[in-house]
Amino acid sequence: MINEPFVPNDCFIDKNENMILIITGPNMAGKSTFMRQVAIISLMAQIGCFVPAKNANISLVDKIFTRIGASDDISSGKSTFMVEMSEVSYILKNATSDSLLILDEVGRGTSTFDGLSIAWSVVEYLANKIKAKTLFATHYHELTELEEKYRCIKTIQSK
Repeated sequence: MINEPFVPNDCFIDKNENMILIITGPNMAGKSTFMRQVAIISLMAQIGCFVPAKNANISLVDKIFTRIGASDDISSGKSTFMVEMSEVSYILKNATSDSLLILDEVGRGTSTFDGLSIAWSVVEYLANKIKAKTLFATHYHELTELEEKYRCIKTIQSK
């Protein structure tokens, strides 16, 4: 075990200019860890637990949806990509504007341009229709262009 101090970080999500955060950065930069941290702290706050923060202002959420990690269900005939698409579809059908969405590397299980198109479409659908607070980690740096198109999208970089 490496004895290094914890590096604190913050997160600001609202329903206006910071509703969808596109998180970019290299592999092993902490994108998934950061998103999991936000989800678990939100859950802890919802049930009245102590949250590890100097200060926190956490809104109520009706549901927390996550799409993190890669897995298949070969016994049911579902590839990793099909499992991911099923999970994303479920989230898009069931999330509300009061939900918190944690989406990690949507579209990675297919070709680059197909994956980029899927990820782009999901982000636009979230911005236009669902309007849920969302953390969206991606290697598709092209998604950062959405910040120029939508006032509610911001890009942050994990280092």
